[in-house]
Amino acid sequence: MDLRDIAASVVMGHVPTTDPATLRDYMDSTRIGGFILMGANIPADEDALRAVTAALTPDPTLPPLLAIDQEGGDVSRLPWDRFPSSVDLKSADPDQVRAAFAGRAALVQRAGIEVNFGVVADVAADPSSFIFRRALGTSGPESARRVEAAVEGEAPWALSTLKHFPGHGAAPGDSHQSIPSTSLTRAEWDESDGMPFRAGIDAGAPLLMFGHLAYTQVDERPASLSSEWHRIARDDLGFTGVAITDDLGMLQASGVAGYSDPVANAVAAVAAGNDMVLAVMFTDAGSAGRLVEGIVAAVESGVLPQERLIEAAERVMTLRVEQADAGSVLLPCEGCTSAG
Repeated sequence: MDLRDIAASVVMGHVPTTDPATLRDYMDSTRIGGFILMGANIPADEDALRAVTAALTPDPTLPPLLAIDQEGGDVSRLPWDRFPSSVDLKSADPDQVRAAFAGRAALVQRAGIEVNFGVVADVAADPSSFIFRRALGTSGPESARRVEAAVEGEAPWALSTLKHFPGHGAAPGDSHQSIPSTSLTRAEWDESDGMPFRAGIDAGAPLLMFGHLAYTQVDERPASLSSEWHRIARDDLGFTGVAITDDLGMLQASGVAGYSDPVANAVAAVAAGNDMVLAVMFTDAGSAGRLVEGIVAAVESGVLPQERLIEAAERVMTLRVEQADAGSVLLPCEGCTSAG
């Protein structure tokens, strides 16, 4: 792989269409490492969706990481998913959570999608919080039990992603339009909002999504751009998988002048420790290419250490190779029909 291909492998992009030819051309031309399917990529039924995901996989011997936000409930891309969501599961026992996430992940897998951005590990006790209905609990201990069960349920079918590290619940505000912040200390975080992430990592979640929110007692910068929060995830929590940003477009939407340049945001995110950068908002067919070229330029100028980019690419490529080795056999799952 040349430097351009290495840079492309750490980008997860998006274009809003269900047209197979357009999607195949997009993946062929950008050679990016992943694609997130949003609502505009979901056709009317499961068979048509499999045609979409097949088009997004030009080379089945090295498939891109195809991802989806399939939490169920308020954030659901698959209309045929009728498994219980966090609205009901936040008061359920872990066995119920495990069963619901197993069924949901099986639907994701049947559609030809490997990664589910579906396990919300945020702790939210305040019903007015934008994340409250999506969280699996209102306290650290109870959220941890359900997050662990959710990861265990998804494991046979999809690659679980814990989000939004280090946790929205403690930071008031919606990161889709601001940079929420909290003065919670690291010690307080360990005994509260950190508990579900630790439980999910211990359960084997292979991806960790970093949120655009700041714990100012740890780092003034958003966690997605914080080398310290990446160090905590790796060194203190033992996470060894793929670290990915939440949508970088949210940084632009915050209105903070320092985050107005999507390419600079992507470079800073990789430098901080992310292995993939996710780009959805404010993107077009050429956005992924601009991010790739910006990452290449940052390496060539010395702004981004080449060894950091290679480390990121190796983690992503390892996961892609593992998915290729696993094959595309649709595994049976009793009760996991499209009707839920």
